Amino acid sequence: MADIDPTALPAHLQRVHMVGIGGAGMSGLARILLARGGQVSGSDAKDGRGVLALRTRGAVVTIGHDPAALDSLPGGPTVVVSTRAAIPDSNPELVEARRRGIDVIMRPQVLATLMDGYSTLLVAGTHGKTSTTSMAVAALQHCGADPSFAVGGELNESGTNAHHGSGGVFVAEADESDGSLLEYPASVVVITNIEADHLDFFGSEQAYVEVFDRFVAGVAPGGTVIACVDDPGVRALIERSAGVLAEHGVALWGYGHHAADAPRPDYVVAELLEFTGRADGGTGRVRVHPPLVGETTELTLTTPMPGVHMALNALAAVLAGAAALGAQADLSRLVEGIAEFSGVRRRFEYRGSAGGVRVYDDYAHHPTEVRAVLSAARAAAGEGRVVAVFQPHLYSRTQEFADDFAEALGLADIAVVADVFGAREDPMPGVSGRLITEQMDGARFVPDLSALVPTVVSLVAPGDIVLTLGAGDITMQGPEILAALGERA
Repeated sequence: MADIDPTALPAHLQRVHMVGIGGAGMSGLARILLARGGQVSGSDAKDGRGVLALRTRGAVVTIGHDPAALDSLPGGPTVVVSTRAAIPDSNPELVEARRRGIDVIMRPQVLATLMDGYSTLLVAGTHGKTSTTSMAVAALQHCGADPSFAVGGELNESGTNAHHGSGGVFVAEADESDGSLLEYPASVVVITNIEADHLDFFGSEQAYVEVFDRFVAGVAPGGTVIACVDDPGVRALIERSAGVLAEHGVALWGYGHHAADAPRPDYVVAELLEFTGRADGGTGRVRVHPPLVGETTELTLTTPMPGVHMALNALAAVLAGAAALGAQADLSRLVEGIAEFSGVRRRFEYRGSAGGVRVYDDYAHHPTEVRAVLSAARAAAGEGRVVAVFQPHLYSRTQEFADDFAEALGLADIAVVADVFGAREDPMPGVSGRLITEQMDGARFVPDLSALVPTVVSLVAPGDIVLTLGAGDITMQGPEILAALGERA
């Protein structure tokens, strides 16, 4: 790998204006650009902790979207950065940028440019990207490495979602939602799972699956693909891609809880033999094989979050760290890094306890994610009940997966469903949270968020666990529920 000048930025990224700068992905890019000596301005619809953090680092941020925001930096921006999903082409700043002849580029293009010259560790899959990426960062840092990283959530230890490191490794999520993962140079790749999603963009499950095929086909010779053999979609990918990867000199490492059932067991390098969950995580027994180690051995893997799905994510993070470090890798140190990791915001995040009720928050917004989180909550609840407070995300996803959401939420003892958080979509006639609850016995549909907290508080009892679930503003309900429980007590 070529030497990296930590202060160097290409000319077009010297002065950057970012539309929607407070978002998880955009704020991370802003942090790295600022750390590498760039000038950054931006705008967002509302103020918040993330915006404040960027201002303290030197970013000039305007609240609200106004063409005049393009004049925040002396001389104006060299480029304007946007996102395909969150920012419409009609945004006044984008309209003004095009009128002035300023190039408008997408966030993935900027991230790909910032990766130039690094060995990259990219985590892809329908679910588990943020948790796996974050644990890989923690494991590498525990080994003394200082990777650059861009993650879709805030690491609890550092309180940040991005960092410009001094080392030669760049760790990032590879988001498939709009095909942007194909933009990135890939050295080490993790595929956690593949299941139909984002059909509003791809149009069909086949098109969605094909983007992962193209992604692994682009891994650089000498690289590594780390794949969860438990997942049917990933197993199919291995069958389609194994030969091509071997021809290109790309190693294939499989891992899983049911690795003995893998169609190509010769690729399996790590097996999760058993897992014992707790409210604050869990412990698993793992068997690792060559070439990951010199000879087959076993180790204990302690995870910071409950659930077998998190144990598999942790195992993937260990393998990713080993592949990124190469001959310098120390498995025991990587495993220690996972054990000491304190988690990611909105991934089974403990928000507090009041009146004998524990409240957690999670970003789960796909049926498989909801199912996995509620299964973990069941193990953590003990004798108490699990109360799921779910906010569907996107009208198209709610319509597509209403049956699956109803089945997943059935794992809870009590389910309360809010109305759809539309995000970038306009309302669709006949599509609401009721599509889910009408298929469930006893579930409650609460379309008015102002009625959500009193509804939940009226249902819970000491010993219960409340889980707020979803990718929208449902996360704001956790503190309100705790406050109301405190008043009730």
